[in-house]
Amino acid sequence: MMKKIGLVYGGKSAEHEVSLSTAMAVIKAVDFASYEVYPIYITLDGEWRTGPQLTAPVESVEQLQLIREESKPNTINEFIEAHNTIQFDAVFPLLHGTNGEDGTVQGLFEVLDIPYVGNGVLSSSAGMDKVIMKQLFEIAGLQQVPYVYFIRSEWKNTQQAIVEKCEQLEFPLFVKPANLGSSVGISKVTNREQLIDAVELALQYDRKVVVEQGIIAREIETAVLGNDVPQVSVAGEIKPMTEFYDYDSKYKDGSTSLVIPAELSSKVAQQLTDMAKRAFKILDCAGLVRADFFVTAKDEVLINEVNTMPGFTPVSMYPLLWKNTDVSYPELIDRLIQLAVERYEEKGQLQYNRD
Repeated sequence: MMKKIGLVYGGKSAEHEVSLSTAMAVIKAVDFASYEVYPIYITLDGEWRTGPQLTAPVESVEQLQLIREESKPNTINEFIEAHNTIQFDAVFPLLHGTNGEDGTVQGLFEVLDIPYVGNGVLSSSAGMDKVIMKQLFEIAGLQQVPYVYFIRSEWKNTQQAIVEKCEQLEFPLFVKPANLGSSVGISKVTNREQLIDAVELALQYDRKVVVEQGIIAREIETAVLGNDVPQVSVAGEIKPMTEFYDYDSKYKDGSTSLVIPAELSSKVAQQLTDMAKRAFKILDCAGLVRADFFVTAKDEVLINEVNTMPGFTPVSMYPLLWKNTDVSYPELIDRLIQLAVERYEEKGQLQYNRD
């Protein structure tokens, strides 16, 4: 029987546009002979709008945005009613950033008892918060760059002390919102004045900020796929033409070169695989993760972060890494849906009463 799949995209997030591009790519690759596909668009205002079953890929992002635009503004009730009618076999949350990748929507699917693709509540929220993620990496013994973190109220009340603490690291520094992806709100700074401006920018996107030590190193990424026994793809290298791999170089201007597979020694390649699996397991991940690393000229490997809902745009690393590991885009979608169902069925074996 054909599986009924709900594709959730858009979202109340600074990464709304990235999600639309991801949804376009997935819809173009999904096998309509195997799945009944239902688009579920979340507007920037947080309204959920469920469209009719798709029988073929849509042709433009504009079409995705127009899903049920003629309907009255609604809340999540429209999605719940659609699920009660359709009975989704699985939901594919193609959401990036806050209100989608951070465990919030995953919690909703858990409460509604719907299988969903990707990471659960804990791994999603821990993977979204760069501070919690780094602290878990420390527990797992994963080497990473030095960092400082603080929240908005601390910055307001003790700015001078925080600046001095950050300056104990060596410039250049990278200033990041703790809970955002796609390089939104990230700045590279080389002096105190830039640092203060960058923190103010980051605080526009999150109440918590991370300041990381800059490092001269290659940017290497791997893709992880699986549940309890994850598999790791070949490694790829990011070669941005800009100062760092920012939002525009990822999604707009095409100024980044992706080298797949990356030229690495067998020792480093094995270390990347091992560290990616350890990161996947310490965060209790499921389905998919992209693991990002730095590799120095001396072949020292440091983990940067993991992305629990990596992009699926045509230029995104995650599907490209699997393509170069002999897993096609349609096969990848199939596998992710299978993993979602497997995890749901395993949870179904749990006992919720004492009898």
